Amino acid sequence: MAEFHPCVVIPIYNHKKTIVDVVASLAHLKIPYLIVDDASNVETQKTLAELEQADSNVEILNRTENGGKGAAVTTGLLTAYKKGFTHALQVDADGQHLASDAVKFLEAAKNQPESLVLGQPYFDESAPKSRVYGRKITQFFVWLETVSFEIKDTLCGFRVYPLSAFHAIAEQVQLRERMDFDPEIAVRMYWERVPVINIETPVRYDEEGLSHFHFFRDNVLMISLHVSLLLEALQRSPQLIWNAIKRNIRQ
Repeated sequence: MAEFHPCVVIPIYNHKKTIVDVVASLAHLKIPYLIVDDASNVETQKTLAELEQADSNVEILNRTENGGKGAAVTTGLLTAYKKGFTHALQVDADGQHLASDAVKFLEAAKNQPESLVLGQPYFDESAPKSRVYGRKITQFFVWLETVSFEIKDTLCGFRVYPLSAFHAIAEQVQLRERMDFDPEIAVRMYWERVPVINIETPVRYDEEGLSHFHFFRDNVLMISLHVSLLLEALQRSPQLIWNAIKRNIRQ
């Protein structure tokens, strides 16, 4: 089996109230954490410094300017690649994800190390309807862009990246830097024939939780992303269709 040397990458921007619990909830994994601080406020920076001092597995990567979730994740993944890690478990800092499912994600990645492991969320009544319906719209476009139903969700920030595949794409393309990063990298990995594993996992929304999703700005960015990907998919369409046929045959 191929070498498997994973870490955790957590992008953070002002999630002072939740980050300590998120890190504690993943302690059973016993692997290093790269927490990417996207120019948070002083209170959050202090909390992160205390975490780093208290836990030798925690390393804080400080960005001097706020660039967005995608920029922070890219910083974390490329740093992880340079440090020699093979895979990175991405977890959001707001506590929405079920930490105990991390074992399932990492086991799937270990068993199929060339694959992108994506969280396929299911929601309770706390989920805003606008976010649930927005996911369905995004998913429709992803199916068009990939000519496939293989990817079940591209917005969940709970996933495992094969870092060599990510690095290769990041070397070729200027990836999006905000909330549009998650769907873009999933589509681009699919285009590069990276196998996809979908794992169902619950996602919870805390009414008092801190969300950096800006309804107007981020929806405009999503529209821009999917227009761009669709145009690129049209250029790739013969190869995309052929790849989809081959994948279906293998399944």
